[in-house]
Amino acid sequence: MALWDKLMGELVDIVEWLDDTNDTLAYRFERYQNEIKYGAKLVVREGQVAVFINEGKLADVFRPGTHELTTQNLPILATLKGWKYGFNSPFKAEVYFCSTRKFTDLKWGTPGPAMMRDRDFGVVRATAFGLYAIRVKDAGTFVKDLVGTDNRFTTAEIQENLRGKIGLRIKEVMPELGIPVLDLEAKVTELGSRLRDRLAGEFEGMGLELVEVQVQDIGLPEEVEKAIDKRGAMAAIGNLQAYTQYETASAIRDAANNPGGAAGAAVGIGAGVAMGAQMMNAMTGGAAAAPFGAGAAAPPPIPGAVAFHVAVNGQQTGPFDLAALQQQAASGNLTRASLVWKAGMAQWAKAGEVPELAPLFASVPPPVPPAS
Repeated sequence: MALWDKLMGELVDIVEWLDDTNDTLAYRFERYQNEIKYGAKLVVREGQVAVFINEGKLADVFRPGTHELTTQNLPILATLKGWKYGFNSPFKAEVYFCSTRKFTDLKWGTPGPAMMRDRDFGVVRATAFGLYAIRVKDAGTFVKDLVGTDNRFTTAEIQENLRGKIGLRIKEVMPELGIPVLDLEAKVTELGSRLRDRLAGEFEGMGLELVEVQVQDIGLPEEVEKAIDKRGAMAAIGNLQAYTQYETASAIRDAANNPGGAAGAAVGIGAGVAMGAQMMNAMTGGAAAAPFGAGAAAPPPIPGAVAFHVAVNGQQTGPFDLAALQQQAASGNLTRASLVWKAGMAQWAKAGEVPELAPLFASVPPPVPPAS
C-alpha cells in the first residue's frame, strides 16, 4: 500500500490561490506533473475566477465558490485520458487563477505634445498625464490572448502597452473637444470620461475593462503659460491710469534714494513714464514710438492747433503754439537755424526750412554778417 499512498499523495486534491501581491493579474496553479485528483476541491475566492486549459484550449471557467472537480461538472474534460488502475482516474489540465479586482494608480502620459488650434493663442502644443484603473472582465479571452503559458502575469507586463493606447487617444480627443486652452484644466473630468469611452472597445478585446481614466494635469508651452499669467496680471491691475501714476511715483521715490542724485531721479522718472506708456500701448493694441529718445510719446496737441518743440542748448522744450513761437522769434530766442519738431515730422529740422514757420521770420532781419 505504500506505493499506492505515494501515488495518491502526488495528486492534488485542493486547488486554490492565495494572492499575496498587489500586481498579479493571473497565476498558473502549480502541481505535480499537471495532475489533479478526480473529485478534488477547487476553491475560488471573491475577486477571482479559475480558468481550466486543456491542450491549449479553454475548457471551463469557474466563478467564486467551492467546486468538486468531476467529469459531471467538467463535461469538456470528461474525454481526457486518465489512468485506469482500478480507481477514479486523475486528469491533467492547466489551471489559471485570474484576479478580477480593480488595479488602480496605473500611470499614463502623452508620448509627445498634441497640436491644438486655439482661438486665443493660435496653434498650441499641449501634453497631459494621469492615472487609470483596469480589471479582468473576460478571463477566458485574457488568458488566451495575453497570459499564454506565463506562470505569473503582472501589470508590469502590459502597462506599457496600455499607457501608450491612452496617451495616443488623448492626442485625438483634446483637439476634437474644441475646449479653449484656458478652460482645459476645468474640463479634466470630461476628458477622462471621453477617453474611457473611446478606449473601452480596445480593452474589452483583450478581456479587460477600463474602469476609469483620470486626467491629472495639462501641460502647456512656457510662452503660453507666460501669456496667461500676463492676462491675469492685466485684469488684476484694473485702473491702468492709477497703476501708471503709482509706478511713476515709485520710480521717483527709488531714484531719490539713489546716490546718483539728480541724474538718478531723471532716469527714474523716465523709467516710470516709459513703463506706463508700454502698458497703455499693450492695452490699446499698439504704440507709436517716440521720435525723440526718452521712450514715452508726447501728449497730442489740441485739435486744430499747431505745436512745435524747440531744441535749446541741446535740450527739448515746448511744445509751443504759433503765437508763442512768434514772440520767441521777435525776441531772438527762435532763429531760422533753431531746430524744431512737431508730430508727423520724420526728424528735427531748421525753423527757417519749415514752411509753416517761415512767416515768423519775414519781419526779422537775418543775422548781420561778420565784419570783413
